[in-house]
Amino acid sequence: MKKPLSTDQTLLNMPSLRAVKCFVAAARYQSFTRAAEALCVTQAAISRQIRELEEHLGTILFERVGRAVKLTTAGSIFFEAAQLSFLNIAQAASRIRKDYGANARRTVVLCCSPAFSALWMAPRLPSFFSANPDIDLDLVTTQNFLSLEPGIQPDVFITKMARVRDGYVSRPLFHDRIYPVCTPGYLSEHPEIRSLEGLRSGVLLNLSPYGRSQVAEHVDWGIWLAIHHLDIEDRLRNGAHYFNANDYNVLIHMVLSNQGVALGFDHLVRPLIDKGQLTKPVEEELVLEETRHYFAYREDKADDSALNRFQDWFFEQSGVTHTSAE
Repeated sequence: MKKPLSTDQTLLNMPSLRAVKCFVAAARYQSFTRAAEALCVTQAAISRQIRELEEHLGTILFERVGRAVKLTTAGSIFFEAAQLSFLNIAQAASRIRKDYGANARRTVVLCCSPAFSALWMAPRLPSFFSANPDIDLDLVTTQNFLSLEPGIQPDVFITKMARVRDGYVSRPLFHDRIYPVCTPGYLSEHPEIRSLEGLRSGVLLNLSPYGRSQVAEHVDWGIWLAIHHLDIEDRLRNGAHYFNANDYNVLIHMVLSNQGVALGFDHLVRPLIDKGQLTKPVEEELVLEETRHYFAYREDKADDSALNRFQDWFFEQSGVTHTSAE
């Protein structure tokens, strides 16, 4: 013999959602007439639903003030709870329509550094959106991937960390290639920077480590010149200035406005070089063979079509062949 289904007293004691909807509209507009217009029903229908709700609750929810209505103390308590519940329901319904409806649009959440977002992602995004009109991107930028705000769980990280979080699969990307960059006009006005010695004594725009997440080795002018057997301390003491900033976008903006020479990270400045906006005053460069950038994606979304389409596009744009996960 089947056990009879138990009744759910919570659901049975709930007031009519239609009545609560009418109540919220009347409370929001402080008018039964405006509530009726907003819900496309008659004023009589609003009055009837409010009366049924008041009978269900056993108390009056509105007081009439001329042609308007005003919430009673009990009405205010109920309105605060009812409005919040309806907002939550509306937001959940919107997300479901967006992600699972017949004309659903998918969203990929990407986390990367501000410099990568501005210099690598932004110039390339038009090609992604034109090829994937049904996919939106949410971009989260940070200098410290280890301390994101609680609740943020990106679908993809672009980072120098081989293991950024548990639950992510990492695919290796490119090594850093680092070389000086300036504008062609600046190079023409300062031909002395075509040599390493002249470069060392020129206006150097330097990326400092302060306030930045140090999850990989930091390369500044001192290190770069030392690799090429020059000591930064031998710069002319009364010569050109040496500018420090921990925001790479600021440095590139200054370079583009002919204020000096910065170290260019190839994956970030290559589009500007290809367009002729930047050039290399010397041929020397530094390649960090021991480290890479990584594309890390959520393991639980390995079969997500939107994520896979973004991944295919990203690797194509990077010029990197798909490699095994790490």
